[in-house]
Amino acid sequence: MTDDAQLKAGRREWVGLAALALPTLLVSFDIFMLLLALPHLSASLHVTSTQQLWTVDIYGFMVAGFLVTMGNLGDRIGRRKLLLIGAAAFGVASVIAAYSTSPGMLIAARAVLGIAGATLGPSTLSLISNMFRDDKQRATAIGIWAGCFSIGAIVGPIVGGFLLQHFWWGSVFLVGVPAMVLLLVVGPILLPEYRSPQAGRIDLVSVVLSLAAILPMIYGIKELARNGWEAVPAAALVIGLIIGVVFVRRQRALADPLLDLRLFNNGIFNTALTSMLFYSALTGTTMLFVTQYFQSVAGLPPMQAGLGLLPGLVMGIISTTVSPQLAGKVAPARLVAGGLILTVAGMVVLTQVDTGSIGMMIGFAVWCLGGGPLLTLGTGLVVGSVPPEKAGSASSLGQISNEFGYALGIATVGTIGTFVYRTQVEGTIPASVPSGAVKAAEESVAGATAVAGSLPEQIAAALLAPVREAFTTGLHVVAALSALLLLGVAVVNAVVLRKLPPFGQPPAGGGEPQAEEPAAGEAQASAAPDTEKAPVVQEV
Repeated sequence: MTDDAQLKAGRREWVGLAALALPTLLVSFDIFMLLLALPHLSASLHVTSTQQLWTVDIYGFMVAGFLVTMGNLGDRIGRRKLLLIGAAAFGVASVIAAYSTSPGMLIAARAVLGIAGATLGPSTLSLISNMFRDDKQRATAIGIWAGCFSIGAIVGPIVGGFLLQHFWWGSVFLVGVPAMVLLLVVGPILLPEYRSPQAGRIDLVSVVLSLAAILPMIYGIKELARNGWEAVPAAALVIGLIIGVVFVRRQRALADPLLDLRLFNNGIFNTALTSMLFYSALTGTTMLFVTQYFQSVAGLPPMQAGLGLLPGLVMGIISTTVSPQLAGKVAPARLVAGGLILTVAGMVVLTQVDTGSIGMMIGFAVWCLGGGPLLTLGTGLVVGSVPPEKAGSASSLGQISNEFGYALGIATVGTIGTFVYRTQVEGTIPASVPSGAVKAAEESVAGATAVAGSLPEQIAAALLAPVREAFTTGLHVVAALSALLLLGVAVVNAVVLRKLPPFGQPPAGGGEPQAEEPAAGEAQASAAPDTEKAPVVQEV
């Protein structure tokens, strides 16, 4: 009982969680508000279509490229210190982005924002693992942390729309500045410092190799998904994979590697990480089709299309909030697998939607309701199944799985959906439609919708009818394929996690977890942490 009481977090930790929620919320804000601001950027800075893509993509490239380095760096120099450095850099880069005078200046500012953003996720999540040692409390804290992404997705477009309606485009970048200043003020007071007692020097060669591997791979995957087969992105992908092999070989040879490959010896860690990658790939791709459906098929204006996503996003917040409470009563295998099956049911609903928006809203809401257990418990298992001194590295791997998952999903499942659309729409557009409009429609549903606005009403209707039917068919295929693969993920979780008890309860039979997964006990058992692995925490 004494050990359990010592593990419990108090008021200071919960108030500190609110401080950690700020950067999480703002990262989600930044993504959604930038998408709204793109038309204004084109008018003010004369940003070309290629520059628009780089403005959006460079942030994700930098985040993905620096996650491994930043996760490891936080373990070495201190997670609170890295968080505050990242917050300061994020604030400064936001001001530069807001007052950019050229596309190049804006893209450079976005790159710095990405590097700073790479410090925020691993630092906040690893600090949560230090502050909340009790399994149930840690699950609840991670649920709140994950829910901030959904809250940002809801509030971001609303705030962004208001700012763009009343102020200039740069105002959307300034939203995060006051919050980052507040974090810099309260962070040293509320957040404990942690650094690994066994940390050695960071291997700069490994840092360069990780960037040289991840950046070309992400670039190659995204460009191949966007434009189809091209020599440059294909070569970039191959080069990234080759350098990745070199990086792995170097990590195995180092006594103090940048990425400890022994983390992957844990079956629970691998299952949670892989499951989140698949979930990000499949739901991220399907959501892309859903958002296009609302605007291009259902014909809703952007604001109403955003409101169409609102029920699902609210269900996502409820799910990530309730799941940690259920985790104290329901075993992870049943809870995660059951949630994924609910997500599959939502995907199945999407396969039955014709041209209305109500069915789409219902299917999206059901799938979001089922995603909470994996997002919260999976993240907790990734962080909690490793020693405390490796929590930063584990956190970075969790975020990398999301970045790669989304890119891979668009490149694979998204490409299949696009192929179905183009196949279905080819040859179905009436001859009365101008050839230029036909070409735009055969390229994408967005192109068809854009060109239809300049056509007479009857011709536009003749163009859009087959286009909408073809896109709906493509969405059905994407949803069906995603449902099938997620069902497989549910089965894997049900099998691999079957011996884990509910959070805070001892393993079945009163014994310890199996020897081949020793670190899992730290995530699930309620015993005090091993003194040899106790974190070095410096309270202020």
